[in-house]
Amino acid sequence: MTEFHQQDLAGARFERVNLRGASFTRVFLNDARMRAVDFTGAQFRAALFSGSRMRGVELVDVEISGELKNVVVNGVDIAPLVDAELNRRMPERARMRPDDPDGFREAWAILERLWEGTVARARRLPEAALHRSVDDEWSFIETLRHLNFAGAAWVGRMILGNASPWHSLDLPWEEAPEWDDIPRDREARPSLDEVLTVRRERQAMVRHVMESLTDEQLASEVTRAEPGWPQEEDFPFKECLGIVLNEEWEHRLYAERDLMSLEKEY
Repeated sequence: MTEFHQQDLAGARFERVNLRGASFTRVFLNDARMRAVDFTGAQFRAALFSGSRMRGVELVDVEISGELKNVVVNGVDIAPLVDAELNRRMPERARMRPDDPDGFREAWAILERLWEGTVARARRLPEAALHRSVDDEWSFIETLRHLNFAGAAWVGRMILGNASPWHSLDLPWEEAPEWDDIPRDREARPSLDEVLTVRRERQAMVRHVMESLTDEQLASEVTRAEPGWPQEEDFPFKECLGIVLNEEWEHRLYAERDLMSLEKEY
């Protein structure tokens, strides 16, 4: 098997080449041109298609899960259509994009209530199942660890100013760079209760911020120049909270989806 590692192949030309079963990780295909390419069975994870153009393609039996904005299919922007249908199916989803303090408080209360049900559902499974990955996604416990990380990053660090708010069980996203001072132990197997102990602390932290939230804060910006992540200058306060709401909402849906699969096996 040929391996290419940390090589610059910019401008390379591939013609009548068999890459079936090849693996691409942290590969830059910016401005690539593809013609008569067969993607049957291909899997894309954490892929960025911003500015991509597809012409004469066949999308049959395709599943897409991700953020859609200005996605035009056969002359129709489908993003608003998908958004409206998701809101119809899940009316509380529309509450996840608040504009004022009361809206943020309502959204967080909804998330805490929904997560209580999801955790109760997970407890009905053997703990070993909560460490299992479904379709190469995070396990249930890894999902909670990632949400703990997200809360620490965008509220603990960005809003509250704690330069290093991490717990040893926090888990950044899969493609995150290596940081010296941010934990990312994928091999750890903590119990559900261990992770939930940290989770309750992080939820209380976010809840406290929501309870005292003002219009002035929502209109303000925050800067964190210290080494680490996030490292942002003049970043909207409101967007920090919006990121947390989005993470909590989307990852609960993923968790519910995977719990359904696990329940069929136990």
